Amino acid sequence: MLSISNLSKTYLPDKKEALKGVTLDIEKGEFTALLGQNGAGKTTLINILAGNVLKTEGMVKIGGYSIGSHALETKRIIGIVPQDTGYDFVFSVYEALKKQSGYFGIRHNGEYIDELLESLYLTDKKFSNIRGLSGGMKKRFLIAKALVHRPKILVLDEPTAGVDIEMRHTLYDFLIRLHQSGTTIILTTHYIEEAEKLCDRVVIIDSGRIIADEPKTQLIENFSRKVTVEFQFDFELDSADMAFLNAYNPQIEEKTKLRLRVLKKNLPEVFQLISRRNMEFVDLAIEKPTLEDIYLSIIHR
Repeated sequence: MLSISNLSKTYLPDKKEALKGVTLDIEKGEFTALLGQNGAGKTTLINILAGNVLKTEGMVKIGGYSIGSHALETKRIIGIVPQDTGYDFVFSVYEALKKQSGYFGIRHNGEYIDELLESLYLTDKKFSNIRGLSGGMKKRFLIAKALVHRPKILVLDEPTAGVDIEMRHTLYDFLIRLHQSGTTIILTTHYIEEAEKLCDRVVIIDSGRIIADEPKTQLIENFSRKVTVEFQFDFELDSADMAFLNAYNPQIEEKTKLRLRVLKKNLPEVFQLISRRNMEFVDLAIEKPTLEDIYLSIIHR
């Protein structure tokens, strides 16, 4: 569906390398998170897909078409939701969506526009000027605008940035339904829990290079060999008495809580060591690393 090979982008005149030999293939129906810090190259990559930035080197194909020689065909296949909400302020929501339809030669699609507006909770703003919409409504309008020509691929560049929690979850539900309908989705976000909830594949880009690319479940499993174990006791703990657990980096919190970092295969041994000391705990919690923990670990490494 999307094929990128050895893609590079250098901005002149300062010769800043935004992308350095990026290779990435997205299959039909995937929901992929593209994660990275500010300046990592995410937005440059999206702007190249949108046709707003010219690549320096490499190959990009969308639906089998090269973006260089088949720009119109690729634009029909992909829809881009940018971060910027400063578009079409002189038009109403409906007028802007009709105008966007016209760019693709689409006529008489008022019924589909109404479906989009209903799905994105914008029906009551159909004839409102875009300038007067709230930030969250403008984000939803941009999603409708990107979908008005029924693209097979949807790319969202931080669609929930600045959106309140309730509206964020409304957008989550919409994107899940859209994905279930067969749309291929690429999502960039700084909310790692968002990627964990929605996506089935995680791609991490750093300094213009892809440094991780795995199915989400596999990535989490690979980093879940070590877990955090928290024991709660009904008596105060003394760090001097925890030397027998030094191999597990013991940390005492709130005087009665003991936290250890343990390989899952070593959990039985830890329980035996504590039992031999007659340390009866009253509560126990085992925490696997979250996708955010894993992301930070990969970036720092």
